Amino acid sequence: MEWVEGEVRSYDQKLSILEKQLKESQKDKEKTRKIQDQIKQVKQNLRRIWTQGIEGDTRIVRVVDGVTIWWLKELPRKEDARTEVYMPLAQDVTYTIKVCNDLDFRPEFSKLPSSHQIALQVDFELLTAWYSKDDRVFHLLDNPVRKDRVFGVPFMAASSWKGLLRWACRMQAGLREHLQKHKTMDGWRDPDWILHLFGNEKGEDEEFSRGALVFYPTWFDRIGFEVINPHSRERRAGTKPIYYEVVPGRRPKKNPGEYAEGGKGTLSLLYAPWPGMEFSADPKEALPKLLKALEDLLTIYGISAKRTVGWGTARIMRWRAFHKTWGKAEMDTREGIWQEVQTWLSAGGTP
Repeated sequence: MEWVEGEVRSYDQKLSILEKQLKESQKDKEKTRKIQDQIKQVKQNLRRIWTQGIEGDTRIVRVVDGVTIWWLKELPRKEDARTEVYMPLAQDVTYTIKVCNDLDFRPEFSKLPSSHQIALQVDFELLTAWYSKDDRVFHLLDNPVRKDRVFGVPFMAASSWKGLLRWACRMQAGLREHLQKHKTMDGWRDPDWILHLFGNEKGEDEEFSRGALVFYPTWFDRIGFEVINPHSRERRAGTKPIYYEVVPGRRPKKNPGEYAEGGKGTLSLLYAPWPGMEFSADPKEALPKLLKALEDLLTIYGISAKRTVGWGTARIMRWRAFHKTWGKAEMDTREGIWQEVQTWLSAGGTP
């Protein structure tokens, strides 16, 4: 990364000359336009230099190291590290979840090992932005989205799905009414069907048991940016913009009725009762409630940080279920996929 400082200073020198010429040519519209085009070209060349020799989805991992050095070393025009290099390049990438023939981030459910297991997948498109903060220590943005460290693909962790889905199940089971009455979680006990699916929470030593669900991370296909600009109460004007790197939601284009696609992902989970598991609830009772909670979580509650302001809601595009004996079912609605799963259960699909 020794080349970073040299390129930045060369970039600063070229822009300084052009900006001086632009200031001197304000009365000549044709000359002004040509200089503005030259400035745009200098910025495009900078992005080209930054990605030179780097191909594919993973280039953003390499780019972020260089621009972070630019930002942290306080080199000239450090704001351009964000707005002219990193942000345009990050938005320009469509992430391929399947890296190559032998490496696919998504779980493979077509060959389940046991007829006692049922796998579920839900394809969805985000309607509003999704955000979860990355754990990278040094980054030019204050709020980078969580990404895989090797490939730079944005993802939602399996543990996040488990926590949010347990909460959605509790809301279905009456947690909201309990909190309205008691103000705290004291006295709340998960019903048997939730314990059957999720097990006990961490820290519960008595009669601890693992649940029947296995969760997988969700990988998203694109990155976007949201800007929050706090306003001064005295001047009623923006102070300093705060950038959030996000997976973008579906958003309107300039033409009425046209929309840019939101980020897409797939929720994957496996219902796999472990050998010798004592069933505290009937799967025919637990699974339809799970599907309803899943639908509510995606379409109503949201799956993102800042979901209290509407982030992380989605529309469900497709439901899929897998079984070793009965194969694969694919439906547009929750009711449709449950009818198929119910048929499998009735035919002896679980112990």
